[in-house]
Amino acid sequence: MEAVRRVLLLGEGNFSFAASLCGAAGTHVVATCYESEEEASGRGRAAESIRRLREGGAEVVFSVDCTKLKDYFLPEKRQFDCIYFNFPHCGRKAGVVKNRELLARFFHSSAEVLTEEGEVHVALCNGQGGTPADQPRREWHNSWQIVAVAAGAGFILSNVHPFKAETIHGYQCTGYRSQDKSFCVEGALNHIFTRSMPLLCFKPMICEIELERRKVSFQVPQVLVDKINRGFLERNSNHPVRTVKDKLTADLSQAFPLQNIDYYLSLLHQGHLNGVCHSNVFWIILSPEETPSTEEMSDGLANAVLFSHVDFCRDTDKSGWLNVQEGCHISKQYYLRPSLLPYAQAIAQRGAFLPGTLHVLSGPVFRKCLITPYSMPVFHEMVFVCAVNRGTENSYIQMLVNNIKTSMHSLHQTVSSFKLNINLQEATSFETTELNDFAAFESQLSKIQYFICMEIDTSGSCEKGSCVGIIRTAHYELGSSKLVVVFASLNLDLLAMLICGISDWRMLWTSDRRFLSQFPRGELRLFKSFSLYPPSYVHDVSFWVPDGEQFDEVAFHTIARQVSGEMVLSIQLIDSFQQSETGRKSLCYRLTFQSCDKALSRQEVAEMQLLFRKEINQHLRVTLR
Repeated sequence: MEAVRRVLLLGEGNFSFAASLCGAAGTHVVATCYESEEEASGRGRAAESIRRLREGGAEVVFSVDCTKLKDYFLPEKRQFDCIYFNFPHCGRKAGVVKNRELLARFFHSSAEVLTEEGEVHVALCNGQGGTPADQPRREWHNSWQIVAVAAGAGFILSNVHPFKAETIHGYQCTGYRSQDKSFCVEGALNHIFTRSMPLLCFKPMICEIELERRKVSFQVPQVLVDKINRGFLERNSNHPVRTVKDKLTADLSQAFPLQNIDYYLSLLHQGHLNGVCHSNVFWIILSPEETPSTEEMSDGLANAVLFSHVDFCRDTDKSGWLNVQEGCHISKQYYLRPSLLPYAQAIAQRGAFLPGTLHVLSGPVFRKCLITPYSMPVFHEMVFVCAVNRGTENSYIQMLVNNIKTSMHSLHQTVSSFKLNINLQEATSFETTELNDFAAFESQLSKIQYFICMEIDTSGSCEKGSCVGIIRTAHYELGSSKLVVVFASLNLDLLAMLICGISDWRMLWTSDRRFLSQFPRGELRLFKSFSLYPPSYVHDVSFWVPDGEQFDEVAFHTIARQVSGEMVLSIQLIDSFQQSETGRKSLCYRLTFQSCDKALSRQEVAEMQLLFRKEINQHLRVTLR
């Protein structure tokens, strides 16, 4: 037997809206109003609607305060699948602040009587909500700020559409407490809210791996705790990143002999980073394996992730020491792999490949970077390695890129009608300032011949697109053969974002089931956000930089990521000042907090900002102003 859907209606004036819903199959209506039965029944058509509701099996409850809902229902009857509140208002000349307070208390009260998968529908007059859906849109301070208010109770706006009163049979809008003057419903909007996943406070995670034939463990950097071991590329995954990888692998295997070698890859590197800036990698201190006790694991004091891989990418000097900073030597220091390129190069140097065969490596890589919508501290890289005869490398590169292009076009056609452009551009045609973080980091590793650029053309004009891939070449000799090894690296996360219309990399890592439910196994679709118009909050921080030190902006951004749980959308330098007498330098940054998938309240952001100030003072030794 199908479960009955319980619907709660609040603030009914003449009960005509409730009456229009009554009788729907599989729905039980509970209609309420703020007034007493005597007051409500004496107005207009209310008595007739109340009679129809009762005859139809609905419950009608009077004198209900929408801010104290759990007080009116027994515990076993508090679970509603949908709550409607049409045109809430404090009455008379109550200003926006009073009405925001009403909504805030209403949302907190609704959270106590709504099912986990339930919805809250709030209809507001045009302009009141304060979202871009309002046309014309009021100034933010003059609106009810409904999305920010709902966030305080753990709700996100998942849909918004016109409130079409004329399509609701028998509905007649009334004014505040059923006064003669009704609300203006022309251009009114229905806002549909759902529960947000809670903001998570991640506990320290211990990672155990096999390294050089011995087991070791290390603490995962806090900013990566929710991103380690997510399994996006595993066989049973339906994540869009996996779909892009599978499509590329399948299509390229039709054009080239292909061999996957993912199982060799180690999570850690040890050794020199060549030209890579040391502040761009996650350094790891290893400790002998100390597995947490059963009690600790059950109590949640530590999380353990197991990795068993072969590590063949050591690169230390003869003494076994690693130069971490100029004049500072640390023994046995490792870092999370920032690239799969060293593994590909190791394969080439060993000659452990068949010329003409396309070898494929893939997996997550980790890089500290600045905060932008397309800059990722972790993403999934796919590297292709192939040795060809010297002199044929350019034609081979073109053939490889053409096949990648065909594969991506094929995927994109199932998603959108917009034109997809993929171009191979010489690295010399780019200025350093034009490179995104992915390309800029790659340019530190070794010389680049070509960038693979991709964009979705929605306007009919094409400019340089986002760099999603890198191509390099290197000369090798295998016996008497003089070969050129072609290395092609692709950022699978960027490819998935561009194809599916995902504007924020953080959405790829959400644990909200509403993301993956949009992508059936092996299919890509245009992503539809389940959190619309999320509120943003701005905080400034200014400080003196330590005398004689270079300010580490990447570390600054990484601390912001860590303390906020990736809730910082952007960081902008808005002022820089240097005292002429002392040479002391002051910086002022503006942080914009916004979540792409969770409810984020003003109070939560204020706490994050306080913690951020404390952390930069402690770890960067700045003097706060």
